[in-house]
Parts: sequence; structure tokens; C-alpha cells
Amino acid sequence: MLYENMAEVYSEQQYSWDRFFSDVNTRIRDLEEKQRLLKDRMLLVSDGFVKEREKNFNEIEIIKKDVLILKEEQRKIKEMVSRIAERVDTLARKEDLMILQRQFDLFRKT
Repeated sequence: MLYENMAEVYSEQQYSWDRFFSDVNTRIRDLEEKQRLLKDRMLLVSDGFVKEREKNFNEIEIIKKDVLILKEEQRKIKEMVSRIAERVDTLARKEDLMILQRQFDLFRKT
């Protein structure tokens, strides 16, 4: 009877340990699966981040080039307006020419 009790206790302990290790193994597999999924997600997110960063960098480079072109065009337009303003100051106005024309006409008639 004692041996039967000991065998029963041993059997129950063995079953408890087997169940414990089974639970531990299941939890470890679950954690490994979660870790693998998180790793995959991180790779996807980082890949998306890198692609988005490269896209933004390319767009910024294009914008910089456009800004440089616009600055150069603005400088040329300023120079052109400045030259036109200088010429306008030296050119006679239409009204001034009309007054002079009338004065010449008056002198010719006399």
C-alpha cells in the first residue's frame, strides 16, 4: 500500500511537472511568435519609413532646384525692370512730345 501511495504521488508529481513544462513551453512559443511578429512589423515600418524619407528627400531636392531657378529668374526680372526704369527716365513722354510738336507748329506758322 505504501508503494502504491508513493507511486501515485510520484505519478501525480510527474504529471504536475509535465504539465508545468508543457505550459512553460507553450508560453515560450507564444512569446517567440509575438517577438517574430513584432520583428516583422518593425521591418515593415522601418522599410516604409526609409521609403518615405527617400521620397521626401527627393521632393525637397526638386523644390530646392525650383527655388534656385525662381531666384535666378527674379534677379533677371529685377535687372530688366531696373534697366527699363532707367530708360523711361531718359525717354520723353508722349505728352511732352505733343507739347513740343505744338510749339514747333506755332513757330512754323509765323
